Amino acid sequence: MVDKKKPTPASQKKTGAAKRPTTKTKAKKKKAPLPLILGTAAILGGVGGAAYWALTQRQAAPGDLPIGAEVIPQEALMTVSMTTDANQWQQLREFGTPQSQAVFDQNLAQVRDRVFTANGIDYASDIQPWVGQEITVAFLTPPVPVPQASPVPGAPLATPSSQSVLMVLPIRDPLKAKELLERPRPQAAALGDRTYQGFAIKESQDPTKPLSVTVLDGKYLVVSTEPKALDRAIDTYKGTVSLASTPGFKQAMAQIATPKPFGKLYVNYPATAAVSGAAANTSQGQGMGMNATLEREGIRFRGVSWLKSDSQRKFDTRNNAKIMPDRLPADTILMTSGGSMKQFWKDYSQGAATNSVVPLPPFLKPDTLQKGISETIGMDWEKDLIDWMDGEFSLALIPAPEGSPPTLPGIVLLVQTSDRRTAEAKLQKLDEVMASKYKVKLDQSQIGGKAITSWKLPTGGSAVSHGWLDDNVAFLVLGAPIAESLVPRPSTSLAASDLFKQGIPTDLNPHNGHFFINMERALSPKGFTLLQLPPANRDLISAIRSIGVTAAISGERTSRFNMLVGLKKGNPPAALPSPTLPASPAPLPSPTVSP
Repeated sequence: MVDKKKPTPASQKKTGAAKRPTTKTKAKKKKAPLPLILGTAAILGGVGGAAYWALTQRQAAPGDLPIGAEVIPQEALMTVSMTTDANQWQQLREFGTPQSQAVFDQNLAQVRDRVFTANGIDYASDIQPWVGQEITVAFLTPPVPVPQASPVPGAPLATPSSQSVLMVLPIRDPLKAKELLERPRPQAAALGDRTYQGFAIKESQDPTKPLSVTVLDGKYLVVSTEPKALDRAIDTYKGTVSLASTPGFKQAMAQIATPKPFGKLYVNYPATAAVSGAAANTSQGQGMGMNATLEREGIRFRGVSWLKSDSQRKFDTRNNAKIMPDRLPADTILMTSGGSMKQFWKDYSQGAATNSVVPLPPFLKPDTLQKGISETIGMDWEKDLIDWMDGEFSLALIPAPEGSPPTLPGIVLLVQTSDRRTAEAKLQKLDEVMASKYKVKLDQSQIGGKAITSWKLPTGGSAVSHGWLDDNVAFLVLGAPIAESLVPRPSTSLAASDLFKQGIPTDLNPHNGHFFINMERALSPKGFTLLQLPPANRDLISAIRSIGVTAAISGERTSRFNMLVGLKKGNPPAALPSPTLPASPAPLPSPTVSP
């Protein structure tokens, strides 16, 4: 974890041994991304202990690929790399509210004690003096056991057991590592010895706390929660296919390279699809990578995702999003936008058909949506509606006007069209269906010289209103009566608001859309009242001011996104509680040091 101890200048210098070449930074240096920090802590901490080696100190490494990419098997589901720079961890702990800082520090201390203390390790004295510039954690699945020659009839087939974790700690100073790792120290469980491919391995003899450790040629200390996973890492190091040789991996990660990332994330889509039980060839995606950097405003993420080189699916490379933030009011709670509703639906449909990584719930599947709309209003979703929505679009939540009764925010759809005549005919048909089938009363009015059609429910009140902002942008409002916030134009637009300008990344230009949420408004009583969170989660979320995302298509098979999680500035962090080491000495394997 992060203590207040800071490495001395001498400890920050690279030794002559085990120097790792510094990867050249790109002409355009881009700041990075990684998953939500506490989400990562929860994931890594929950996989059985020794999975969160990022709670540390020291200088972060520039470079495109995760540390240890040549040690991690190509079929790894996911990798997370984090800096060991004490200053960056201190900077992270300075963000938040007093409540969120307390929760975050508590999580850090718990993971530190579960990962290090429970295994008889004191990070500051046993690891900090020799560890390299970042640490990588890889999530693997154990190989499927070989089935018996004569399986019992009716017995289930053998399947992969629980997920295993592989940790790669680069050794910056082999002499210091040898000295410290051979020093007798308390250890929670006795360690046994075995050898694989010429490498000495130490393993826990406690089956409830599996742990396997080896050192690869004085360059890496590799730790695993499952013995076979460590063997696979050794095989990879000796020449089998590694993460570094994944198709498109190096090229994609180069697009988001940054000199001093806080962390890096990689997700292997085909491997994840296979684990989910889907056929491997149903996933069109190859992978997704993110880098994260800490900035004064919060955490900046840079991401890239790419399709397989032989995928049938291709992206539309037009980046057309320009106007929608100017059409929404400054008090907008949440908005998402894109360059074309018609293209978005096409991509969504294709993605849903081939997405085996994150299966959609039934009500979000394209065929279910189309069937539901057809049965509800008797119109064809694609032919009657989507077909004319060929320009920019935005879906947003806008709070109810001041003085109005408590209600959910207004849900607003803005759509640009190149065929207003067809759009008006289809909207008129929709009005007629609602009047005849559901007995709504159609009310015509004007706001700012613009004609508005509202559906008045038999029980009173407006359910829906729609109209035109200008010659080619239609709007439809559901819920709170917020049409006056849109028509004719907002007095202060979302695009002009300080929070939006500070929170939306602008370095992807041209782009194909935005996502933005004003978290303070979302958590307010008149915000998104459905966003009810447990107290601990709410404390953490309350540290966020806003989340802004800009997306762009960078090629037929590559898409990019940049995200800024704006965080509040908290109090100077206090020292974490001191760990209590268990008793019972035993050394870890020592790195081989060349004379």
